[in-house]
Amino acid sequence: MKVDNSLPLEYSTEENNLKILGFWIFIGAEIMLFATLFASYFTLENRIGNGPSGADIFEITPVLIETILLLTSSFTIGLAIHAMRMNNKKATMAFFMVTLVLGAAFLGFEIYEFTHYVHVGAGLQVSAFTAILLTTLGTHGLHVTLGFFWGLFILLQIKKRGLTPETANKSFIFSLYWHFLDIIWIFIFSSIYLKGMM
Repeated sequence: MKVDNSLPLEYSTEENNLKILGFWIFIGAEIMLFATLFASYFTLENRIGNGPSGADIFEITPVLIETILLLTSSFTIGLAIHAMRMNNKKATMAFFMVTLVLGAAFLGFEIYEFTHYVHVGAGLQVSAFTAILLTTLGTHGLHVTLGFFWGLFILLQIKKRGLTPETANKSFIFSLYWHFLDIIWIFIFSSIYLKGMM
C-alpha cells in the first residue's frame, strides 16, 4: 500500500480516497431516504384525526437540549479530526469520547421524548401525523444509535493501533456521517418542531 505523506493521513492512500468517495455516494442515498421521510411528513402533518397535533405535544426545552447536545458533538468531532491531523492520539481519543458521550445524552433525551409522546396519547397508531412523526424521529435516532456504536469501535481501534492511514480514514468517514446527522437534525428542529409549535 503506497502512502503519500504530502496528504492528510485519511487521504494518504488510493484505497482511502476511494472509500471516502464511496461514502459520499452513500450519503447521497441517505439524503434521498430523509427527503422521502420529510416529504411524507409534510403531506401528513395535518392529518391528526382524533389524536394530538404537534402544538399539543411538542415541548421546547427537551428539543433545545437535544439540539445543543448534537450541535456540540458536531463541534467536538471536528476537534477530534483536527487533533488527528496534528497526530495527537490522546486529544483525538478525548474528543471522540466527548462526542460519543454527547451522542448518548442526545439519545437519552430522545428516549424520554418518545416515552412522553406515548404517555400523552401520541403513539404510532393514533394518526397519520403521529405515525410519520415517530417514524422520522425514530429513523434519525436509529442512525445516531448506529453512529454511537460505530464511533465506539473506531475509538477502540485508535487506542489499539494508533493513528494509521486506516484508522484516520475510518475516523474521517465517521465525522462526515456525524455531521450529516447534525444537518438532518437542524431540518427536523426547524421544519418539524419549530413549525409544529406555531
